[in-house]
Amino acid sequence: MANLLNDPVIQSSVAPFFAALIVGGAMLPLRLAGLGVAAGFLATVYLVGNFAFSPLTAMRKIVVLGMGAALIGVLAGLAFRPTRSTGLVLGAIFGAASIWVFWSVLAQKPVPEALLYGVGTAALVVWLVAFTVSLHADPVRAGAAGLALGLGSGVAAVLGASALIGQYGLGLGAACGAFLLLVMILGRRVAAGTVLTLTASVLGALLGAGALLLAQLPWTSLAALASIPVLVRLPLGANSPAWVQAIVASIYGLAGAGAACFFAWLASRSSAG
Repeated sequence: MANLLNDPVIQSSVAPFFAALIVGGAMLPLRLAGLGVAAGFLATVYLVGNFAFSPLTAMRKIVVLGMGAALIGVLAGLAFRPTRSTGLVLGAIFGAASIWVFWSVLAQKPVPEALLYGVGTAALVVWLVAFTVSLHADPVRAGAAGLALGLGSGVAAVLGASALIGQYGLGLGAACGAFLLLVMILGRRVAAGTVLTLTASVLGALLGAGALLLAQLPWTSLAALASIPVLVRLPLGANSPAWVQAIVASIYGLAGAGAACFFAWLASRSSAG
């Protein structure tokens, strides 16, 4: 069993998928099925063996901020109905917090370069959070966006030679895949809410930014990731069943994820040559 749990495939796909499925299913009556995404991601963190807070590295700060996003998402979903400005406000908050996450990395760069990366990272977080949180009432598109953000950042990071970020991203994608499966089976009775959209967007953005800063992921890959919450808004077919809409929305989102991976692959070939 120990050898099985040490298998990277189990850690970044099977375990987060079933953790998200179980927790998401249990939270259905409370309309908090999106909390399963946080549970699935934490399952990956735990199995990878990075569930610690000292020293507080950039990767561990990503975990802290992701769990903070889940908590805020739950509170926001229970306390008030999100408005059009909710995503932008939350994006600004987490965009500023992203500077704290990567401060140790940015501090080692020349000031102009640090400013470029700092502003770029914050802008990515603001964009992804604002546009993904606005999908809170649409579980099909929200789940598809989370799936694509997780898989796109994960595979792109692996291509950029960062195994840890890759596992985290793939774990996030698997957890969102479990949520999407619930939507495919139960339809729109499964609520995404702020908890799923905020957790998935914050983690997806920070993992993408982490791959940029720590694994030399190209800016073009981040631009492709940023397109995902826009792509999933393409038409799904209003009269189609939820499972068909989920597949179509996932294809849209995965097109952006695939582009991110393609640019990462081109960059890795260029650096190897």
